[in-house]
Amino acid sequence: MKATLRTVRLTLAEPLRISRSVTTARDAVWLTIEHDGLHGHGEAVTSVYYGLDTATLQQELYASGRGLGRFPDPESALRAWSARDGRPDDRPPAVTAAVEAALLDLCGKRSGAPVHRLLGAESAPSAFTARTIGIVPAPHAAAQARALVAAGFALVKVKAGAPDPEDDLARVRAVRSAAPGARLLLDPNGAWTAEQTRHLLPRYAELGVEAVEQPVAPGDPEALARLAERSPLPLIADEDAVGFEDVRRLAGRVHGVNVKLAKCGGPRAALRMAELIATSGTELMLGCLTASTLGLAPAVHLADRARWADLDGHLLLADDPWTGIGGADGVVRASELPGLGVREKDGHGKDRNQTDEHETDGRRPCTGEAAGP
Repeated sequence: MKATLRTVRLTLAEPLRISRSVTTARDAVWLTIEHDGLHGHGEAVTSVYYGLDTATLQQELYASGRGLGRFPDPESALRAWSARDGRPDDRPPAVTAAVEAALLDLCGKRSGAPVHRLLGAESAPSAFTARTIGIVPAPHAAAQARALVAAGFALVKVKAGAPDPEDDLARVRAVRSAAPGARLLLDPNGAWTAEQTRHLLPRYAELGVEAVEQPVAPGDPEALARLAERSPLPLIADEDAVGFEDVRRLAGRVHGVNVKLAKCGGPRAALRMAELIATSGTELMLGCLTASTLGLAPAVHLADRARWADLDGHLLLADDPWTGIGGADGVVRASELPGLGVREKDGHGKDRNQTDEHETDGRRPCTGEAAGP
């Protein structure tokens, strides 16, 4: 097997402001694994919060690509990957997720099966996805909400955590007025204190908010669990629910956990978490980072397992270089095509937006200087 890396810039259609940062673009590193003329693809994106810069992703994916060269075929590599049972290793989880996605894509293409069937689901999953509205002035949020509902979105997520909590309330009121029939999620990204949370949750309950993600700063899951005990709204752990042990500690003590493949380590790790909480009373939310359709596709193949799907990262881009999971009408869909079922759009090859490429092959020296470990 041979692996290549490509690094591209993903620019958002408009800046996304949350409580701790503003995102305008990310770098995406694409891993392609080739065997017998077929190709499997996976994507990892940069994240300041998770400490992933472009060089780190390139180096880690380069090393992983070289390591795949010791396997005779992708099936044996995937079996070795599966033997980990979704448990993390010393690689960043986003890298593990990208490698697993590329292997699943390639194995699916070789067997003629879509990824969801390789993961145990017979029919192609689809789900209503939330669409995120950032911390913007209330009139702008209202205009966005009206446009989203007109496009078909039934679930809207509003970011919170502005310096003045009344600004957040005004934004949610505006969204509720503009989209009276929409389901609303709220995400302060850990910006509130416990006291603010206790004061604000009843007010958001009156506005018909369905659930609130990570209201308080991560690092004290016991505090989040105590808040969930008396909350008038379901509380979903996100930043406090990174790995399997985090989810184990919170199972049955919060109303939901937001599982993102880039933070947990890939589809099999996500399935392991879903199995853990299945009978606990804690429900699954599938989330994502801002990424292309390629980065979102593995989670879409799991979408039927979740109560809440927040798989809109590709919809936030000015120009998504991949296609194949839909979402513009509020519904993401896996296909019955072999593998991930996605393809790179015409015009998005090396000449247009590729910024770097390196080749790795575990059976001979690599040929990319900057990609070296």
